[in-house]
Amino acid sequence: MKKSVGFIGLGIMGTPMVRNLLKNGNQVTVFDLNQAAVDTLVTEGANPASSGKEVALASDVVITMLPKGVHVRQAVFGENGVMEGSREGTVIIDMSSVSPVESKEMASLAAEKGVYFLDAPVSGGEPKAIDGTLAIMVGGNAEVFEDVKPILADMGSDIVLVGDSGCGTTAKLANQIIVNLNIAAVSEALVLAEKAGIDVEKMYQAIRGGLAGSTVMDAKIPMIIDRNFKAGGRVDINMKDLTNVMNTAHELAVPLPLSAQLLEIFHSLKADGKEALDHASIVQHYEKLANVVVGGKEQ
Repeated sequence: MKKSVGFIGLGIMGTPMVRNLLKNGNQVTVFDLNQAAVDTLVTEGANPASSGKEVALASDVVITMLPKGVHVRQAVFGENGVMEGSREGTVIIDMSSVSPVESKEMASLAAEKGVYFLDAPVSGGEPKAIDGTLAIMVGGNAEVFEDVKPILADMGSDIVLVGDSGCGTTAKLANQIIVNLNIAAVSEALVLAEKAGIDVEKMYQAIRGGLAGSTVMDAKIPMIIDRNFKAGGRVDINMKDLTNVMNTAHELAVPLPLSAQLLEIFHSLKADGKEALDHASIVQHYEKLANVVVGGKEQ
């Protein structure tokens, strides 16, 4: 029998993830502070809840997909939170992007009441959340992971237990370094090509099959050329992730000079009012420096 699933956090990522759970035959109870998001999913077959406690009372497994660690902590351990409705053996899967320290602390607090806690952040952004092919990196108990893996498989295609609590969120930090620095490298290359006067679309077609080619390149260059910065991965969310990267790196005495510089670029974009745009808008920072617009269109 399929387990009953609760889901808290119905934003850009959470809503399509719930849709995939429903599509795959799961009974899903949902909660979000945005009642309109709840109402929409109820019309598609989800059950509504008015609190995290109510979600937990109706669920064997509770998934959280929230912006920051403080939101996860409030949803799980706050008043009328998940823990108030959990029973011994309930599994909480936090799919948010938080710091490894936060994941370990929450897992320890949950264990005190006989509740399992997995950190299971994702990669792939809104497109892969929609088509159910997210990469999911998990930290926590191996037996619990195997038990809930079919639920994760309803939302993702590459699902790996990386290690104990905190290992999933650590893997996500590494992922965010690679993704965002890749976007920055692509941005520098496009701005150079544009300033040199070559056709950036033709350049992209010429190099995408070589060693420079990447999933990031294929996802972001068309957006940049079309000047489409509708968020799949918001600037402010990625800035939060890179802040977690740098805080963790400092604790471990790991210098990350490129990540540090990119974090400052994110702060610059936020100061320029671009915090709600997709992180492909990193290119706009470089465009401003070079006084050029990739593709020749106005910003």
